[in-house]
Formats: sequence, C-alpha cells, structure tokens
Amino acid sequence: MLRPPSTSLTTRSSTSKRPMTSSNNPSLNCYKTNVPTGDPQPILKGLCDEDRTKPEDFTVPPKWIPFETSIAFRVFEIKRVIDDVVRVDDENIPGNYRFGESIDGCDVIAVRSSYEFEPEWLKLLEEIHQKPVIPVGQLPAAAVHGSGGEEWRGVKEWLDGKPKGSVVYVAFGSESRPSQLEVTELAHGLERSELPFFWVLRKVAGCEAIELPDGFEERTKGIGVVCSSWAPQLRILSHDSVGGFLTHSGWSSVVEGVQFGKALILLTFLADTGLIARLLEEKKMGYSIPRDELDGSFTCDSVAESLRLVMVEEGGKTYRDRVKEMSGLFGDMDVQDKYVDNFLNYLMTHRNSNLKKL
Repeated sequence: MLRPPSTSLTTRSSTSKRPMTSSNNPSLNCYKTNVPTGDPQPILKGLCDEDRTKPEDFTVPPKWIPFETSIAFRVFEIKRVIDDVVRVDDENIPGNYRFGESIDGCDVIAVRSSYEFEPEWLKLLEEIHQKPVIPVGQLPAAAVHGSGGEEWRGVKEWLDGKPKGSVVYVAFGSESRPSQLEVTELAHGLERSELPFFWVLRKVAGCEAIELPDGFEERTKGIGVVCSSWAPQLRILSHDSVGGFLTHSGWSSVVEGVQFGKALILLTFLADTGLIARLLEEKKMGYSIPRDELDGSFTCDSVAESLRLVMVEEGGKTYRDRVKEMSGLFGDMDVQDKYVDNFLNYLMTHRNSNLKKL
C-alpha cells in the first residue's frame, strides 16, 4: 500500500543483521520507506493531479491503481495533507515534496514490508518509479530479555492480575497530538467499555497539558491505568493479559501489535496513518473507530462500541483471528531476517554502481 516514507538515508554495505546508515564514502543512494507508499510523480512533489481537484476526489482510489482496492483518504485526512502542501517555504518544505525529490535521486527503494503481506503494492511501486524496490521485511522487534527494572515490575504486577486477553493497551505514539476534546471522548469511551485498560498518555512537547475528565481516575481505579511517563510497549504487548491495542496506526506500532497477535482498534491522528488504517481494514486486521468524515470527530460511544466489538463480541472474531494468523508472518524471525540479508546482499553487490556511472 502506498504511504509516506519514514526515513531518507544514504547507505553502504554492512555485515550486520540490520541496515545501517553511513555518511562516509557512500556508494549507493537508497531511499527507505515504511511500505510501498506515496503517489506517482509529479504528484509526490505537491503538484496538481488534474483528475482530482477537490478533497472529495481523494476519498476514492486513484485511477492509476490497476487492481481493486478500497484504500483512500477520508476528507478530514486529505485536508491535513493539503494544509501541509500549501505551507511551502524555504525553511519548511513539506514531507511529500522531500519524498518526491528523494525518490527521484535514489537508485533503489527499500520498503518495510514483504511479498507475503502486500505483493501487488510492491510490484506497483516498482512500475511507478522504474527502479528496484526491495522489501526489507517487517523488521519486528527482537525478544525482550532481562527483568525490565522497577518500572516494568509494577506494570507487570498489574497485568498479571488481569484475565488473559482482557486488557486494552492504548498508545498513540510520540507525534500524535489528540486534542482536549478527543482525550475526553477517549476517556469516557474507555470507561463505558468496562474493559481493563492501560493508557499511555504523555504530554507532547510544545503542546498544552491535556486534562482527564473530573473523577475519571477515581472511577476507573482498579480497572484501568493511565501512564503519564514512558512505558515499556514491547513488554506490555507481549504480556498474555493484553488482548487488544488501540493505536494511531503508526507502522512501527502496527508491526509490534501484529507481531504479538493483538487485535487492533484504529484511531488515526496523522494524515499518512489513515492509509495504513485502510490497508488494515481491507485485510481484516484492524477496525477503525467510526468518525465524522469531514472533521474527524468521534464520540465516546463509538470508542466504547468499537473496543467491545474487537475485544469480546462475536462480530469482532474476524479481526482477532486474522491478527493471530498474521502474527505468524510478522513474528517469524527466520523469514524476516532473510529479507534483511537479501537487502544487504543487494547493497554489497551494487555498492560501486554510482562510481561506474561517473
């Protein structure tokens, strides 16, 4: 599925099990993205797509996708993208323009995905850009070892006291900035769901402090935990009492959730994560909390109903089963390491490709 990149890098061959960046004597320009994502040139650079002139036009898949898919923006998501594009200046160049320039100048595109997961999108990305596209696997997290220290000990004791698969883990990454109203609706939704929860709610730098509803922590004492500091996400997701993950659909978080077989409830805040959510919906791997199509607002009732659907109701069994099935792929280190090895072998084989062009 085509979505915006995470990192642009220049790299050279390495003998480690994970790709490394290098700024010394680079010989191969490589662009790394989460998964085959982004639109074809010249749209990548923020230029106009003559067939799509208003936000509503982006709520259906574009004509250049040759296979059937439901992946498209919602109106409130594409408005955020447009807002980023129009704010072009010398000091703040939008990400999609930088993405286009990086793709233009690179020799190979490395993608955090696999042929088993989305072969048609990988093929399309290669056809669009007319250069090699190499999946590097899902890059799942390595097994967590050690005691985890005092912070984890307290969290583990709380999780140990909950039934298997009953807890909802709630975390929206370091860049998402839910508003006060959104946090209020989330809190009431978690309370109304009557499900145990562990909610990571950290203050975002540069943003005003967010307040929980009056009496919320007292009413949910013993049922839920609100963590205002760093939380050991991998350890939490790997715990047997955690059954679901309410996430912003950031690709790293998605990989970790699927790796440990946790049912996904999706609530996006950044524009690119909306497309990831559509992909997960299409594959029956995640369920998005219903929202207003124009402004992206949601209610506490929609939060509670979505959580109960995915976590405990018969109608959500499809999502629970599908994620457990896909965890066999995402968490298979042998399969995933082969992708990394293949990528490293490519870099070693082609490390002098730029010099030969000179």
